[in-house]
Amino acid sequence: MNAEQQAEFGPFGVPVFDGPEARSLARVGVIDIGSNSVRFVVFDGAARSPAYYFNEKILCGLGAGFAETGRLNARGRARALVALRRFAALAAGMAVSPLVTVATAAVRDAEDGPEFREDVLRETGLNIRILDGEEEARLSAQGVLLGWPGAEGLICDIGGSSMELAELRGEGEVGLRRTSGLGPLKLMGMKGGKKALRAHIKSEIAELADDFPMRPKRLFLVGGSWRAIARIDMVRRGYPLSVLHEYRMTPKTILQTIKYIEATDVDTLRAQTGNSAERMRLVPLAAQVLRGLVRQVRPEEVAISSYGIREGLLYDQMSDTLRHRDPLIEAARHAEASSARAPGFGRALYRFVEPLFPRAKPAKQRLMRAACLLHDVSWRAHPDYRAEVCFDNATRANLGGLTHGERIYLGLALLHRYKSNRAGTGFNAELLSLLPETQVLEAEILGRAMRFGAMFAVANPVDHGRLTLRPKRREVILKLTSDEGRDLFGEVAEARFKSLVTAMECEPIIRGRA
Repeated sequence: MNAEQQAEFGPFGVPVFDGPEARSLARVGVIDIGSNSVRFVVFDGAARSPAYYFNEKILCGLGAGFAETGRLNARGRARALVALRRFAALAAGMAVSPLVTVATAAVRDAEDGPEFREDVLRETGLNIRILDGEEEARLSAQGVLLGWPGAEGLICDIGGSSMELAELRGEGEVGLRRTSGLGPLKLMGMKGGKKALRAHIKSEIAELADDFPMRPKRLFLVGGSWRAIARIDMVRRGYPLSVLHEYRMTPKTILQTIKYIEATDVDTLRAQTGNSAERMRLVPLAAQVLRGLVRQVRPEEVAISSYGIREGLLYDQMSDTLRHRDPLIEAARHAEASSARAPGFGRALYRFVEPLFPRAKPAKQRLMRAACLLHDVSWRAHPDYRAEVCFDNATRANLGGLTHGERIYLGLALLHRYKSNRAGTGFNAELLSLLPETQVLEAEILGRAMRFGAMFAVANPVDHGRLTLRPKRREVILKLTSDEGRDLFGEVAEARFKSLVTAMECEPIIRGRA
């Protein structure tokens, strides 16, 4: 990147989503044949964050009864074959390329796994790639990296018939990988009762933990059973945001939730959370495994990742350049290019409002940049609901690289881009508990700054006016720098400028007027 591009695009680099490298990922298809579910996902990978163009799953239970028979479940096998015929036809209709079909522990370990693979190839044309345990762990770790570039810690992916651990060393490097038979479908068939089951889980986890002696700062949980437990944790705690990706828990709260699961009827848990009956059938056993894992590994915190093997396969298709780009910024750029009234204005708006935040650190500058890029992508929404739509899009969108607090910050800034206050927006005030009060005010100020900047000039506001903050004097100066700027600064623009400065508890000073 040359100096001119660096100045124009800042630390995030030139957008890559519209280059040939990213366009080749515009329709990446993955069929994932797991022990419990068979899923077909088509990614629009050009935006760097995984956008789900198509997503369908069937809970077939291929691994049910494996411990007793050593074979795939007969009913599950028939259901899987029907689903795979449909998925193959859908992929052809969507012109998906590349299309990758993988299978994990159930097909890998079953006596009739090779026969099933041949049947699928003959009837659908899909050539199944059987993943071994360590490859499954690597792909799950790469899925986590898709959402958290540079993540460090330990990932744990639980499926129906196996559980994998993998080390994330930072800088996109996946380290040691291990697999085990601690999937709940496989544990269901164990003989010897509850005591034998607990002893088996403890022994297996102890053996795994010996290979990962360092206490990880963060344990990333991947897999449907972990997400179901996290949903129960949300309900138990009365958590105000329903997004599972990046949901954080402590070992203490997890152990409390496992006790809650053990003391609560499964049907009640299902009604509280909306988890399917098939998924809830696995939760009690998965909870026992999680308790043993947390006690042995002793992470400082636990985070849920909605990204796993399928997203890891998308990550596999990416170059190193694309892998290391910020998923939030690239997704925001993609959204602006496809949905904003004036693509490219977000950069100009950021340059205009940036002087109001002179102490912002890189992490905050990143959120500010994303907010400016996204400031107008919901313009087609009805004006009466545009502020709400902006907030919901930011807080619930499938975006990587955002904590829940950062989602609220981004959503608040975009809400205030369209509305000076939150009255009448249906805003859930409980969400503010996820963000310090100082950041709530800062997000509101950012929103009002974007609201003023977008009104002041529709092209390049820094060509017509400059903002300066004098924090010691509690002054915000707007210097109008062109004749056009003086014409643009009409009554509505002036009202929005004063609204911004009032929120900052400063005095407005306007210079350069005729």
